Amino acid sequence: MSVRIKICGITSLVDATAAIEAGADALGFMLYEQSSRFITPQNAKTIIRELPDYVTKVGVFVDADFDTVNYTAETVGLDTLQFHGSETPDFCSKFQQNTIKAFRVKDSESLCRLHHYNTNAWLLDSYVKGSLGGTGEKFNWNLALEAKRLGKPIILAGGLTPDNVRDAINQVDPFCLDVSSGVESAPGIKEASKMTKLITNAKGSSIGKDLWS
Repeated sequence: MSVRIKICGITSLVDATAAIEAGADALGFMLYEQSSRFITPQNAKTIIRELPDYVTKVGVFVDADFDTVNYTAETVGLDTLQFHGSETPDFCSKFQQNTIKAFRVKDSESLCRLHHYNTNAWLLDSYVKGSLGGTGEKFNWNLALEAKRLGKPIILAGGLTPDNVRDAINQVDPFCLDVSSGVESAPGIKEASKMTKLITNAKGSSIGKDLWS
């Protein structure tokens, strides 16, 4: 089965539609006000209700409380919750939806906490001081290989572009690639041609239907 592709930082229906037409399996919505790709829950809901069922809708949260996450997930229509802050393993286990815990990877020590989180997948992103992601910086993919040995599906993020996704797949063979800045003209503004090129390079004509199948 080919690698899945998640396009994160969706802010418009135009970009969401273009991502799906390019072959994206999942779309990510930044529900964190301090993000340059922030989208309000209401606007995310408006987009999501127009999307086909087979596309996984991922809400990205950063240290939001349980009630906020739970209410937003239900009202917006999220399939999957991605936690990008300092959420505890216990917190991440409280939700009915599929869950992803993101980790900023700097070195092998960055991987020590992974096994505490029994989420559906672990997302590995680049460590950039003062940033939670979407920086366009890649990390040492050998660390992703270390994480894979722990047995959990790995979502690879950080500095992925149309030109290096094939290298990422060949080296890491991740469950999913998470892409944001690598297919943008500006934060939150996607380029259809870049998304098409990236997804074609990643998996050619083989397009998945369900992130969790």
